[in-house]
Amino acid sequence: IRGAYWLSSGLLLSAPRRTVGLVINHYSASSMDDDKPATWHRPELKETTKLKFLNSLTRQKDEFIPCNGRRVAWYSCGPTVYDAAHMGHARSFITCDILRRVLIGYFHYDVLYVMNITDVDDKIIAGARRQYLLSWYQGQFNEKRISAEKVLSDIDESVLGFEAKCASEKDAAKKNMLQGIIDVVKKCRAVGDVSEIMAAAASPLSQWLDIKHGAELTDHSIFSALSSRWEADFHQDMEALNVMVPDVLTRVSEYVPEVIGYVMRIIDNGFAYESNGSVYFDTTTFSQHPDHTYAKLVPEAFGDVDAINEGEGELTVSAAHVKEKRSRNDFALWKASKPGEPFWDSPWGKGRPGWHIECSVMASAVIGPHMDIHTGGVDLKFPHHDNEIAQAEACNQDDQWVNYFLHSGHLTIEGCKMSKSLKNFITIKEALKQNTARQLRLAFLLHSWYATLDYSQNTMSEAMQVEKTFSEFFLTIKDVIRSNDTSKPDGYLKWTSVEMQLNASFQERKEAIHVAMCDSVDTPTVLHHMRGLVTISNSYISECKALNVCLLTQIAKYLTYMLKVFGVCKESDLIGFPIEDTASSGDQALLYVEKLAEFRNEVRTIALEQKSTSILVACDKLRDETLPSLGVRLEDKAGRIVVKLVSPEELKCEIEQEQQVRCSCDPQGFIKHTVEGRTKKEERTAEIIGRGD
Repeated sequence: IRGAYWLSSGLLLSAPRRTVGLVINHYSASSMDDDKPATWHRPELKETTKLKFLNSLTRQKDEFIPCNGRRVAWYSCGPTVYDAAHMGHARSFITCDILRRVLIGYFHYDVLYVMNITDVDDKIIAGARRQYLLSWYQGQFNEKRISAEKVLSDIDESVLGFEAKCASEKDAAKKNMLQGIIDVVKKCRAVGDVSEIMAAAASPLSQWLDIKHGAELTDHSIFSALSSRWEADFHQDMEALNVMVPDVLTRVSEYVPEVIGYVMRIIDNGFAYESNGSVYFDTTTFSQHPDHTYAKLVPEAFGDVDAINEGEGELTVSAAHVKEKRSRNDFALWKASKPGEPFWDSPWGKGRPGWHIECSVMASAVIGPHMDIHTGGVDLKFPHHDNEIAQAEACNQDDQWVNYFLHSGHLTIEGCKMSKSLKNFITIKEALKQNTARQLRLAFLLHSWYATLDYSQNTMSEAMQVEKTFSEFFLTIKDVIRSNDTSKPDGYLKWTSVEMQLNASFQERKEAIHVAMCDSVDTPTVLHHMRGLVTISNSYISECKALNVCLLTQIAKYLTYMLKVFGVCKESDLIGFPIEDTASSGDQALLYVEKLAEFRNEVRTIALEQKSTSILVACDKLRDETLPSLGVRLEDKAGRIVVKLVSPEELKCEIEQEQQVRCSCDPQGFIKHTVEGRTKKEERTAEIIGRGD
């Protein structure tokens, strides 16, 4: 036996040759005569759940198969930067961020994420000119170069133009918006001074000034100044929402040579034509070609003139522009610039890119002729994304440019449509004054990314409740970990049937979550199962005396991991949400707080024994007022004190909510809070002393 050991361990030379030979012979004979080869059964390969996405191209959930193994090429439509970003933008970009984080952090794909900035557009041109001219006009009035009578006369004339526009408007919502502005101006005109009237009439007056003087502007830096300002503002909003920066950011103003080359190839392929210095896409020729289909995403919208005109831009929908087209369905690839507009030299004269061509060009320039994923808001399906597809196929002479088109759902406000053009939008900055970025993201996660989301008080209340559920669970687990030392061998407890059941539920929930993640990233179902894990874990904690800390820690880490995947958690904490803006953050500070809590408990015990009301009141004040202002919550549990570190702002909100509840239950008692409330508190303390609690 020893010889055999030596042989297997490479110590053959240390043994006598004869002995070794005997051992070898015996071993060989034994192997041939007595031992049978071990049997091994290959495990059966179970069919795994595969990731599917709701694909707008097929209107069904398709298995996700990237073109290049684990590498994913992704292009996302970015903002047109002419004004503040609103909650509609948040809906789109948080949705894209969640999906991107899931592909990277959960499914472990290597994603190249490209996003554009539209910094050349009719809205930017019109907005920049109107802001510039209105500021100039106000300066003329302030410097007394224009009389008050002249200002009022100009405002009256601008309102007449607005009334004509309102009368011809077919969209009911826009018509109401225009009429609302007119009513405000007229009301202010009757009672206000000139400055107030001018402020109220900013919209009609600036449009009137643009009609009068817009073509006279030659300083084209006003356009880049406006777009640069709002682009910087947009990036600030995205950072505040914890949206990851793109891997590649493109601006159309930097890709004009590529746009010109792209348009020339479409012309050469027979799908575009020049007309009066502009270039238009020939939708008729394209749709009649046997290898192409126009309006793949929304074929039923083919011929929707209103949608087509809105996509062309307000500076490009005049009767003269319509006459330049072979068909009303055709759209501009290159627009001849008029006086007062930015321009670049091209084979067709001075002009600028059309809106739809921008994304086709920039995506192809960075990614190539094919991409895996293209994302954007559902409102971009037609005509923008349908036109993008047509342009790319016409340029590349190919019938599939994008494999998966993913569109985020609409966002409504209290059930009503939100639109910047309707001036009923809520900016991201305004929304962040009401709720945190974490709460907004949780609200989006509670709804399918492709469904309509109603931004309302009910939606945000649900999100806040979900946040509180997870936050309280993480605080509880941290307290359990602090109270039980698992660094030593005896910290590992034997699993009983209770732990076996908890772990079985844990594994079942994880599997259900994975199935939901594969089902087009079904975040509402995922959150449902995550909250279910919290519920069964809390039941285990409340019912068991000897807690298995290791198992609870694994559950908490898994939940934290999933929240990180979704971008709900920013930091690298192993468990739970990071503690922000708190004076007692960090493990070292926590030790001091725990000692203070122990001291308070000892003092409170002595006060109960000696029936000292004033000391008990002081102990309660420390727990209820002093420590919460520092981000510390003390909870008196049976036999011990639980310390939880929470954001001071969060604790303040909790206290205010509790006070509101008490107020609704007992208004009279709540009003008498400052003086009589303290008296009643002392009475309750005396009652506790009397009971000996």
